[in-house]
Amino acid sequence: MYKTIVLHADASRNAPTRMQLAALIAEQQQAHLVCSAMTGISRYVYSGHDPLPNHVIRIDLADMATARARQVLVDHAKLAQAQGVASYEERLVNDDPYGGLVLQSRYADLVILGQTDRDDPATGATQQGLPEYVILNGCCPVLVVPFAGRFPSIGQSILVAWDGSLQAARAIKHALPLLVNAKRVVVTMVDPVIGDDEHGEEPGADIALHLARHGVAVETQVIASDGDVGEALMAAADSAQSDLVVMGAYGHSRLHEIMLGGATRTILAMATLPVLLSR
Repeated sequence: MYKTIVLHADASRNAPTRMQLAALIAEQQQAHLVCSAMTGISRYVYSGHDPLPNHVIRIDLADMATARARQVLVDHAKLAQAQGVASYEERLVNDDPYGGLVLQSRYADLVILGQTDRDDPATGATQQGLPEYVILNGCCPVLVVPFAGRFPSIGQSILVAWDGSLQAARAIKHALPLLVNAKRVVVTMVDPVIGDDEHGEEPGADIALHLARHGVAVETQVIASDGDVGEALMAAADSAQSDLVVMGAYGHSRLHEIMLGGATRTILAMATLPVLLSR
């Protein structure tokens, strides 16, 4: 089960939706929810400096950033109370969202954050590539919540993307706390290749048996794509009326450049339902 969930708290437009989903999962898992707001100033600016060095950052700007983060926590506390979150913690972090969430992922079972919304005036210019960065550099699965839409349930009907890879296998293991409680889990293979190093002689049979032994209500399906695996998975999730997609993430981070696999990039850009990713 997930026992510690870190929720990225910010002033974005979908923050209330994220809180609602975090509250649902925390209730299902009987988990402690950490609502974490970052000042946006890298912790390395603070490191070794007391007080803050005014040649690096103006003190009034640092104070404004801290005040904004505190207000975000106040707003989220009201949302948490309205959702009836049983175990809740507010955390003000002197860091940027990228480094702050990656660091906190070391002590969490799940990180919940929002899909990049380039048109959001509150975060569009400051959080580009945040989901990708945390997925590739963090230590636990990441639940990405779309910036548009409402999601009254999560984890009732789950689509699992399966290609026999290490990343997909790790995503399934990380998603087990949700999979075992789902009413329906559809293991979905796109253009599977039969063979020992790919999907085996019967695509999906081995992973379905593994999940069934955990008590998961699992079924399998094979779908074809026109070359875009991400679009095929989203269409399959819509057809199955899924409320969650689970998939492995492919890519690496080099200096300030994030290199993602095609399916991962497509899913993060076009997802219209929550997606749990693990690398």
